[in-house]
Amino acid sequence: MSMSDDDRDIDIESDEDGDSDTGLGSSRHTNTANFTQAEKRAHHNALERRRRDHIKESFTNLREAVPTLKGEKASRAQILKKTTECIQTMRRKISENQKDIEEIKRQNNIIAKQIQALESSNGDQFSEFLSDEEVGSEEADDEDLDQDFSRRNKKMKTFHA
Repeated sequence: MSMSDDDRDIDIESDEDGDSDTGLGSSRHTNTANFTQAEKRAHHNALERRRRDHIKESFTNLREAVPTLKGEKASRAQILKKTTECIQTMRRKISENQKDIEEIKRQNNIIAKQIQALESSNGDQFSEFLSDEEVGSEEADDEDLDQDFSRRNKKMKTFHA
């Protein structure tokens, strides 16, 4: 069973099971007034070891979550740098995808209007509903649509590579 980071923080701070290394309770709030200096030092060392282990495990999890670092050895500085780069890349892709979605919605609206016009005119009088300017802009839209699809396909190939 895996603990969340919040659960682990709570567990580290308030573990009531005791510490096998010291025989002392490992709660952060343990009253150490009656302990000898050696016991206090051992208790502190155990808490510090747990804290370091938690940080180490967190960096390991972060490294494994970043695609460019997965399975690789990396320093903590490299992990943080690559994680930052990964987040920035994802934010950029999200922004691009949102723009693509808006463009597709716009194109869908144009197509829906064209369908309505075709349905209402029985197809025979469709060209009468459109001015010459609208016909020209639709041809340009078709070219834009083709370019958008080829750009999107290229993105998908790059993303999955």
